[in-house]
Formats: sequence, C-alpha cells, structure tokens
Amino acid sequence: MTDTPPPSNDAALSVSELAASLKRTVETNYDHVVVRGELGRVTLARSGHMYCDLKDEKAVLNTVMWKGQVDRLPFRPEEGLEVIATGRLSIYEGRSNYQMIASSMRPAGAGALMALLEERKKKLAAEGLFGPEHKKPLPYLPRTIGVVTSPTGAVIRDILHRIRDRFPVRVIVWPALVQGDSAAGQITAGIKGFNAMTGEDRPDVLIVARGGGSIEDLWCFNEEVVVRAVAECPIPVISAVGHETDTTLVDFAADLRAPTPTAATEN
Repeated sequence: MTDTPPPSNDAALSVSELAASLKRTVETNYDHVVVRGELGRVTLARSGHMYCDLKDEKAVLNTVMWKGQVDRLPFRPEEGLEVIATGRLSIYEGRSNYQMIASSMRPAGAGALMALLEERKKKLAAEGLFGPEHKKPLPYLPRTIGVVTSPTGAVIRDILHRIRDRFPVRVIVWPALVQGDSAAGQITAGIKGFNAMTGEDRPDVLIVARGGGSIEDLWCFNEEVVVRAVAECPIPVISAVGHETDTTLVDFAADLRAPTPTAATEN
C-alpha cells in the first residue's frame, strides 16, 4: 500500500480562496431565509446597526440588521422575545463566521404581539396621545366624509350603502391596504392626504376602517406611525376597525371609536 501523495502547490487553495469559495456557496444557496427563534444578546450600535443572536435550544445564529431596516422595525427588539426574521446568510471571511443579515423582523405569535401591544399602549398613553382633552367633536351633518380603507370588499360597500340610506353626503375613498407590511404606510398616507386637501374636497370627518380579523391581521392599526397620524389629524377621525370585540391602538387615538365599520356611518 502506498501513501497518497500530497497535492502539489499548484493544486492547493489559499486560505482566502477557500474562504471566498465558501462565501459564494453560502450566499448563493441561502440568499433568502426565514428563521424563527428567540432573541438572545441584542446590541444597538452607535451607528444604528443592530447586532443580536437568534437562538433555540440547540443552536445560535449571529444576526446583523443595518440601520435603515432597524429604523423601520415596528417594535423594540429585546432579549427573550421570540421573533421571525427574514434575510440572507453571509460569511465574514476575516473570522470564518457565518451570520444572518436580516432585512425584516417581527414578533412571532399572538402572545408576543399582545405583550408588545401593551408596552406600546403604555408608552403612547404616557405621551398623552389618548387623552380626552385631545378629542374633537364630530360635525352634526358633514358635507364630505373621507374613508381610508380597502376599495374592495364588504366594508366599503356597507359604509356606502348605509350612508345612502341615511342622508345624501359626498364620500371620498382613499384606497389603502389594510393588512400586511405596506398597510401602515398607506393608511398613514391616506390620513395625511385628506388633511392636505383644501376647499370643498377637504372632508369634515374621516373614517378609518376595515373588517374583523386576528391580532396579526389588524396589526397595522397598532403601528406607531398610524396611531400618531390619527392622534395628530386636525380633522375628526372615527376608528371603525374590526368587530366590536376587536381593539387596536387607533381606537384610543381616534376621536370616536365605532364598534363596526357600518356603525361608523351612524355617528
């Protein structure tokens, strides 16, 4: 039996070449991953970047999120919170470490969302956003009603039908997604867009509406950007989100909370 000769110098890879090859392989095959885990160490750097660990009982995944994505997070990442992160895997060649570069992150499950909801409610209440002194009276007979909601589905049909039955009034619908990652931005744009109108186009009252759903479905109405837009809107706002048993932070910020979208037209 003869020993296998060692590879020649011409066939051997340098350390950097091997590291670069591994980096290409990982980044090509894991360019989009969705990971669920518990946040361990969480560090917010002065640069605004976030460095954290995603872990379960058997493994730990080093994770980094750049400042632009951190600024758009709808919650404050804290150790012990279970989250779902989306991003890609990469390798830091200088230390031979692999890590996840996260593009988005959200709490996992209703329990985590409820805890986040209570934390945010306390924070905004302490700022005075829900105080009765900020509530504006609704006009007795509005000439124009602005509605921020999805332009399709039963909600807008019910609102328009009930308004036609009660009294003739002009209704302007600002189409917006009412669920999903883009919903909060579109709802906020609708509220601010109505507020920017002038003359006869400017509504006398706004209705922010959608049908019922789970806490995940209704979460965009708990986003700070939406709650602040409602609280700061100079036009009176009626919150008509979900069924009577559903509660969102927009309900507390609005000038009036209607138990259902249809009931909003009766106020």
